[in-house]
Amino acid sequence: MTENRIFLDHLAGVLDGIRHEGLWKVEREIEGAQGSWIAVGGRRMLNLCANNYLGLADDPRLIAAAERAMASHGYGMASVRFICGTQDIHRALERRLAEYLGQEEAILFAACFDANGAVFEPLLGPEDAVVSDSLNHASIIDGIRLSKARRYRYANGDLSDLEAQLRKARDEGARFVLVATDGVFSMDGSLAPLAGIRALADRYGALLMVDDCHATGFVGPQGRGTPARAGVQADILTGTLGKALGGALGGYVAASRPVIDLLRQRARPYLFSNALPPAVVGAGLAALEIAEAAEDLRAALAENAGYWRAGLERLGFRLLPGEHPIVPVMLGDAVLAQRMAAALGERGVHVAGFFFPVVPRGQARIRTQMNARLTREDLDFALSAFADAGRELGVI
Repeated sequence: MTENRIFLDHLAGVLDGIRHEGLWKVEREIEGAQGSWIAVGGRRMLNLCANNYLGLADDPRLIAAAERAMASHGYGMASVRFICGTQDIHRALERRLAEYLGQEEAILFAACFDANGAVFEPLLGPEDAVVSDSLNHASIIDGIRLSKARRYRYANGDLSDLEAQLRKARDEGARFVLVATDGVFSMDGSLAPLAGIRALADRYGALLMVDDCHATGFVGPQGRGTPARAGVQADILTGTLGKALGGALGGYVAASRPVIDLLRQRARPYLFSNALPPAVVGAGLAALEIAEAAEDLRAALAENAGYWRAGLERLGFRLLPGEHPIVPVMLGDAVLAQRMAAALGERGVHVAGFFFPVVPRGQARIRTQMNARLTREDLDFALSAFADAGRELGVI
């Protein structure tokens, strides 16, 4: 008991330190469905912080598809895929994802965190190398750590540094080299320079892996993602059903058939996790059909992002440049970011402060995110709230 008490006291000290630094994260309960407007604490609030880019999280078509899938295929699988957890609709969704993304085959995971965690270890050994963007998602970083491949890191989006790291990997005798990058860097809303990355990968005989979580469904022609936007082909493409494609859960890897076959045999998050529930799979199929044809939603999303960015800039807020519907409002200080989020909450706008360790120290921000269902009236309401809160706190 004494050792347990010492351990718990140690944890209490760590937690007190997090609070003292102003880095404590608070979960706010939504009462009802995710959407452009949500209920929090009995109040109706405009939601500017969901990854709900196409506004499909509460779409009746997806809800109906989920209900149909449960009626025909049950509630849950109670099994991993290779024992008795594979249904016909799982394979239908994998084939549909591969077709949509222009790949040979695809494999489903519980989340894209699991998909990224699964990619590297089965495919690469200690004689191989991964060259990773410095701002890649935590799941890519963790996945690389799980593998025995040599690790090289290049400055975010810096093609000169990427070439230097590729040359170094080759000079040090790497058998296979894999360049790994986010398609969209989620904290900044910036896009990877995939045309240049692909050209360098080809020059040095390297493979290209892209995590397209913040792009699938709304970036590029028919929403096929950042490689399609750049006019290149990724060798391995990972993504999620948990953002634009309905916002539930589920990740995937799409690639050539041998890659996917080996992941089915050896990817630990796949082999040791329950299969996705039928409701998620059925809704995922419906979401892909909607997204592929959703030129109206993509146009509305782009228009909203442009209007929102221009409005914030007119008010004097400091933004990171870009065109993606992620629009970070830079504040620098973690405590200030939380005070700004609270002030906006008082004015009926639901946002979250982002600070260390989610972003580097000194780069705290409010990450606002647009969706296609927001109206001009909604955005004007939010701009008014940002103006009031920004002036009150001396941000503008």
